[in-house]
Amino acid sequence: MLSDQTDTWFAWTIHPPLTAAVLGAGYWASFVLELLSARERRWARTRVAVPAVLLFSTLTLAITLLHADRFHFRSPQLVTRAGTWGWLLVYVSVPVAMSWLLVAQLRQARPDPARIAPLPAWVRIVLALQAAVMLAVGLPMLLVPTVVLGGWPWPLTPLTCRAIGAWAIGIGTIAAHAAWENDWWRLRPMMLSYTLLGVLQLTAVLRYRTDLDWSRPAAVGYMCFLATILLLGGYGCWKTYGGWPSGRRAVTTL
Repeated sequence: MLSDQTDTWFAWTIHPPLTAAVLGAGYWASFVLELLSARERRWARTRVAVPAVLLFSTLTLAITLLHADRFHFRSPQLVTRAGTWGWLLVYVSVPVAMSWLLVAQLRQARPDPARIAPLPAWVRIVLALQAAVMLAVGLPMLLVPTVVLGGWPWPLTPLTCRAIGAWAIGIGTIAAHAAWENDWWRLRPMMLSYTLLGVLQLTAVLRYRTDLDWSRPAAVGYMCFLATILLLGGYGCWKTYGGWPSGRRAVTTL
């Protein structure tokens, strides 16, 4: 709803609205991941979120500082200026908090619970491929955005290109970490968040479909990739929340 009003309600003005909706989808999915992970009592079932959030928040802080002139730090509107300074506060504090949490958990590390429900080989392969694609796309977007702009399926600026690249790297890190964890019960929050990410991203594209240049192969590739995220996330939700009763019984004994 606010994708068209980023000049007032966001830390910087974003055009076209599709970019704002894509970034917003990442934030909503990340919020669900963090909320569900915080409810878990075992480190093995929550740690998939921590390194990725630490990496993403650090990259976003660097992007903010690099493009500080594009942000609304001096906006005449109080709500806009306050939101922008709040943005900076968040991205200064989150890397510190996540670093502290990661170090504290590693110092108090106890043996991991047994992997009671290993992932099928094909799921690990898909996660690894998704991670490889996101990292291969995200790194150039972050480091050399001008190389990517001409091939992206909708218009980007160096700032928005880097912002999307940071998300690609963060989510790619989660996918790679999930393949390494290799246990459905360690991935419950991640799979629900992954499903939501696919739903919201596809919804964003459908809502702002006129912003997309459908003549470019990258547009079709982008949609197909989002579909793989949605399908894998949905399958993972079914395995961890709906089906697979023997796994649920086994986890109660840990």
